[in-house]
Amino acid sequence: MKFIQQSIYLVKYINNMSKDHHFSSYDQLSNTWDEMYTVNAEIRDQYKTIIEILNNTSTDTLTKKEELSKQLFMTQGVTFTVYSDNEGIEKIFPFDIVPRIITAVEWDKIEKGIKQRLKALNLFIKDIYNEQFIIKDGLIPADLIYSCPNFLREMKGVKVPYDVYVHISGVDLIRNNDGEFYVLEDNLRTPSGVSYMLENREISKRLFPGILPKSKVRSVSNYPNMLYKKLKELSDLPNPNIVLLTPGIYNSAYYEHTTLARLMGIELVEGSDLVVKNHFVYMKTTKGLKQVDVIYRRVDDDFLDPLEFNAKSVLGVAGIMAAYRKGNVNIVNAPGTGIADDKAIYIYVPDMIKYYLNEEPILKNIETYQLGKPDEFDYVVKNIKNMVIKKTDGSGGYGMLMGHEASDAEIEDYIDNVKKKPENFIAQPILRLSTAPCYINGELSPRCIDLRPFALSGKDGIDICPGGLTRVALKKGSLVVNSSQGGGSKDTWVLQ
Repeated sequence: MKFIQQSIYLVKYINNMSKDHHFSSYDQLSNTWDEMYTVNAEIRDQYKTIIEILNNTSTDTLTKKEELSKQLFMTQGVTFTVYSDNEGIEKIFPFDIVPRIITAVEWDKIEKGIKQRLKALNLFIKDIYNEQFIIKDGLIPADLIYSCPNFLREMKGVKVPYDVYVHISGVDLIRNNDGEFYVLEDNLRTPSGVSYMLENREISKRLFPGILPKSKVRSVSNYPNMLYKKLKELSDLPNPNIVLLTPGIYNSAYYEHTTLARLMGIELVEGSDLVVKNHFVYMKTTKGLKQVDVIYRRVDDDFLDPLEFNAKSVLGVAGIMAAYRKGNVNIVNAPGTGIADDKAIYIYVPDMIKYYLNEEPILKNIETYQLGKPDEFDYVVKNIKNMVIKKTDGSGGYGMLMGHEASDAEIEDYIDNVKKKPENFIAQPILRLSTAPCYINGELSPRCIDLRPFALSGKDGIDICPGGLTRVALKKGSLVVNSSQGGGSKDTWVLQ
């Protein structure tokens, strides 16, 4: 009976395929995990519902849905910034209408792996700014810590509420051709992208009404409430004054800052809106000064306090670090968390998990080479066409070298630059990122993707929003998913 039903489904599927052409050109990449198709070109169970809907939808209708998504993003002002684009820096965030779908079993492993990783990283940050057992026991070289630009000596011995340094994090994952998820990097300073996750879901509800509950997709809309709860519990007051500190309208993530402040019902402030008096932080209002209890800051460490860091900064607040050290205000994420998401430190995270938790890592690292080590530098140069080189403190896809795409002259120039300070660079093998179906030019076509789930840590543990931001390399054959490098995003469905 089951065989007959499967045969009937296959006949219907083939008939539908003949009616619409947007599946006909789907060309699976060799040696690459495809999220929708198995190696035998069979549709994975989690995609059958959405594929059936797409099959029964004409190309014209799908194209209209795509146009509607662009209009919705335009009216909502969902933008990002490309600093290197001479034509203008504000861009509408590209959105692909076909969701990325993750099963409950897959998500369970992702969730457990991220929680384990964040527990170890938080313990590492606490250790580094206090007893430094991990250095004394010889697991991490002291010079690697002290030479890291994200290590803040100003945080030495500072006590933070509930020993939680990383309250908000976005851990980037990729799926390799073996089907396993790997951690690409840890974003623990001022991680961005959650507003796109929320907006993508709202767009999906408009484009495919009724499909999400039918498919039993877990909700992401509770994220702002989860975040507000974590911020609120940092204060002993019943109704603490919580603000979101933004660098201002020219920041690439300003749309996100305004969105989160609005959804949480808190004030959006800039550095000029705050003042420190007697080691307390106050917000300027029309009724006078109002004390601030918790600051969700989206300003980088270097610009946070001109008295202690960059003296030329006008984005932060003079004296805020002194108020923080005295416990008169809470800052989220804690200053100095960047020590744990530096790409040179990334190499040691599996060792941290074993050292602090006495557990084997659930999620694996990507094999990584430190170019400050002569033998690893030589190996990378010899295999440069199979390598990607990154700055240890880089982000946004800037400053990378993709060996398989670079010319000999570009490689030579880049390596010459690396030689000046090789300890500031790492290299990784170029992996085969998994692909997912994208609706491009009226057809379904595979594009490389990654995933950034968002986790919130507090006194009661770690909560992970069931989904995240799936970023897409919209250029055919590209492995770079960053929006600043021509990437886009799609909704991420986690099934119950």
